[in-house]
Amino acid sequence: MVGALSATRPAGHAESAGPLADKSVDIPTRSGVHSGAHSGAYHDALEYLFARTTGKWRLGLERMDALLQAMGQPQESLRAFHVGGTNGKGSVCATLEAILRARGFRTGFYSSPHLIDFRERFLVDGVPISEDDVVSWIERRTPLVERLHATFFEATTAMAFELFAQAGLDVAVVEVGLGGRLDATNMLAPLVAGVASIGIDHVEFLGNTREQIAWEKAGLFKAGRPAVIGERDPAIRDLLARFAREAGAAPVHVVTDECTITGVELHGELGPDPAAPWGAGTWFTLELAGERARLHTPLAGLHQAANTAMALVMLDAAGPPYATSMADAGAALARVHLPGRFHRYGKYIFDVAHNPDGASVLAQTIEAIRPPAPIVAVLTVLADKDWRGIMEQLSRVVSQFVGTTAPTAPASRAWDPEAARAFAESRGWSVRLEPDFDRALADAATAGATVLVTGSFHTVGDAMARLQAPPLHT
Repeated sequence: MVGALSATRPAGHAESAGPLADKSVDIPTRSGVHSGAHSGAYHDALEYLFARTTGKWRLGLERMDALLQAMGQPQESLRAFHVGGTNGKGSVCATLEAILRARGFRTGFYSSPHLIDFRERFLVDGVPISEDDVVSWIERRTPLVERLHATFFEATTAMAFELFAQAGLDVAVVEVGLGGRLDATNMLAPLVAGVASIGIDHVEFLGNTREQIAWEKAGLFKAGRPAVIGERDPAIRDLLARFAREAGAAPVHVVTDECTITGVELHGELGPDPAAPWGAGTWFTLELAGERARLHTPLAGLHQAANTAMALVMLDAAGPPYATSMADAGAALARVHLPGRFHRYGKYIFDVAHNPDGASVLAQTIEAIRPPAPIVAVLTVLADKDWRGIMEQLSRVVSQFVGTTAPTAPASRAWDPEAARAFAESRGWSVRLEPDFDRALADAATAGATVLVTGSFHTVGDAMARLQAPPLHT
């Protein structure tokens, strides 16, 4: 088993294995694919996988270790970048993958969860793996998954490792599922491990302070392997650096120490002169490793400059042949795409902001880009999330909330829209409830010049499926 972090635990952690030990949580058991042109065998295979797993997210590495040993340790053949963090990890991963692929590497990208189709989790050179690959793996490996009582996420992670190993990749980019120290992806010995940011989320598993959560996420760092820290809060940044050094990671790179970001600008579809369109997304000037350049990422948000910088520091930390010049990186950034993160589609903005920090960033981006008003938010938040904090942040930019329920959201984690309405009314915000999800989308489109769909992956994925908004492009 890959060695776990040996740093001193912050106050509040149990001496045995931290707050993740002996914990479980319901996970969604949707089949992983919305209606569409998919084979019956694919549907059946996914239903079988979901039905044969426990339905619980039980964190720990013992089952994953046994599963991978029985499969011949496919992860050992992978050269991988491993990225965690409360917010920002998806953007860093998408940026890494796009730059590496643009430079001619054969890439794999493992992320979670999916929005519409289960295969979104497994990209090879930017393209989802085939239905046949999924069916074949499930037919071969489900007996092993059942025998070891592996969870759904452990099974999907093992699938990614094995299929990526068989694909003959040059490099993989792997996003952490939950936490870090005991996450199923943490069986990797990566080229570089990075933590993007620390926020308050999953408190029932990771702890209820940023210090406790930082300790869990710092479990990604490995002895003798480079560590990259993207956190911008000085106290948490220093704590992560200390945890990385105690774990034996070397060298330890702190992004804010190694680069300077200035001149950040956000643009929508057009600049001030409609005849001279700006590139949509984020523009900024970056100084790194003796180079200075004006860069553009299609990802929109003030934070995306820092996420891009972190990806470049990770590439630099990996050394040849992965390190890239600023000029090559600038050309490659045009390929970056991350569905469900300020993802614009007609009058709709899809964003999976599922904690107050994410909602704050989303509100800042809306304030900067100023899409057409009024903005109506279709909102569904899982009950174990801080939906009050999310609504508080979004109230800065939203004219009206439409509270509803996402069809694929697990019943065990369903929020109480009536409580959300009462909270909104107590704050003087415009709010209405529409239990029918399709009607909620239609009503918001009638009332708003811009429709913001947010609150969870379920909300965004269900809306994208109904509106036929493709999550991927190549």
